[in-house]
Amino acid sequence: MGDSLITIIAIVLAAILMFIFPLMSVSERNDDIAQLAVQTAAVEFVDDVRNTGKITSENYDKLIQTLSATGNSYEVELEVKKLDENPGKKNSQTQTDKIGENLYYSVFTSQIEEELGSSGKYLLKEGDTISISVKNTNRTIAQMLRNFFYSVSGSNTYQVAAQHSGVVLVNGR
Repeated sequence: MGDSLITIIAIVLAAILMFIFPLMSVSERNDDIAQLAVQTAAVEFVDDVRNTGKITSENYDKLIQTLSATGNSYEVELEVKKLDENPGKKNSQTQTDKIGENLYYSVFTSQIEEELGSSGKYLLKEGDTISISVKNTNRTIAQMLRNFFYSVSGSNTYQVAAQHSGVVLVNGR
């Protein structure tokens, strides 16, 4: 009886070592590759917008397609802080050609997507800032396995995420 119990325990341990840990390793590596792809796509998107001064439906669709190619679903949050030059009384003696102070107001993803749907492009001007935040919304295999074995990740955490921002360098046309 004792030998059969030890044999069963040995078989279970061997199965875990032969199948579960390699599966966890491969799934973690897939998440790392997806992380790299998402970070690269976010940086390329922001840099393209910074250098052209506009968000086009083509480059936004390219971003979404690149994200979808990783096999995960993502929540993309865009924020554009538009420079609003506020003319008024002179505030400082350092800039004699500017009057008043410059303020920023924010435009978010839904407003940008609405403009892209109607005109196909969203124009920015020099001095505007753009930021992007991308998070996966589905649970990856690595998250499920980690949650099953270690109970470390909750249901609302994300594994693959990227953020990038920059200042627009040219006026969009």
